[in-house]
Amino acid sequence: MTSVDVVDETFITVPPGRLAAEFADPDGWQTFWPDLRLRVGTDRGEQGLRWIVAGALVGSMEVWLEPVLDGTLLHYYLRADPAGPDGRPTPLSWRRAVVEVARRQQAAKAIALGLKDLLEDGRPPGEPPRVPRRSSA
Repeated sequence: MTSVDVVDETFITVPPGRLAAEFADPDGWQTFWPDLRLRVGTDRGEQGLRWIVAGALVGSMEVWLEPVLDGTLLHYYLRADPAGPDGRPTPLSWRRAVVEVARRQQAAKAIALGLKDLLEDGRPPGEPPRVPRRSSA
């Protein structure tokens, strides 16, 4: 069992493909997870990605994008241990694990809510996407 086990879910009112595009670019991963080095283990296209994690943590991470109603349920999973001096997993004590899990949970929710704000652009669930007005010039 890993020391750091994080699960998060956030509903975002955009199609899975639009959300998948945000995770498809490896350059963006460094913005979301600056202390992790990620290697794709499984690319599931519009259903998300699974990564092999190295860097500050060693383990696995997944973003699963589930179509629900008029949007996507973003599922996030992180299962890892801190990397020791040799780069191998080093389990944390119970107390240190609680602190690290809380920190990673807050970071996961910040990523999800940031994407929600960016991609929804104020669109409430059940409402059609906003269409830019055409100028009458």
